[in-house]
Amino acid sequence: MQINEDRDWESFYQEDNLMWDHGEASPGLVDFLSTAEADIALGQALVPGCGRGHDARALSKAGWRVTGLDIAPSSVPMARELAGTEGLKIDFRLGNFLEDEPYQPFDLLFEHTLFCAINPRQRDAYVRAAKRWLRPGGTYLAVNYIITDDDGDPPFSTTAGELDERFLPDFELIRRWTPRSYENRQGKELMNLWRRR
Repeated sequence: MQINEDRDWESFYQEDNLMWDHGEASPGLVDFLSTAEADIALGQALVPGCGRGHDARALSKAGWRVTGLDIAPSSVPMARELAGTEGLKIDFRLGNFLEDEPYQPFDLLFEHTLFCAINPRQRDAYVRAAKRWLRPGGTYLAVNYIITDDDGDPPFSTTAGELDERFLPDFELIRRWTPRSYENRQGKELMNLWRRR
């Protein structure tokens, strides 16, 4: 498989070509936040690759103090504007999750469209970043693509086996399940609840 070099994500915002943006939070996250399993101590949550901030807003409404981080400059004012219309105070920042040094430790890291969007050669860097940004004992909640039709463009597929190989033993897998998804993603996603050791 030929894999494209890193994409210029800003260009997608400039062209208003956000085909991955469904205009709402991940259904898997929404469902999780409504369950007793989500009854973990509220604190600081980070949403890397936050885009226009739909998942960040869902977490904020659930009581988390949220930071949304994205590499595309135009995404930040869009996310701030949407949060403002709902009266939510979310710290949206321009930044590179894979390379930046955290300015604070986080209690929760929620991921939906970053792991599958980055070049698969960067996945080791992703795991290192998750360990840097999360405090020991922190929760890592992820919705991962489990698809097999990679064509060299995002989203890039993964498997449960690859996730285990990359995240164990630094993370403990608490639960794994097939979440409710957007209509075009039904059966193509796997949700994983991890705890950083």
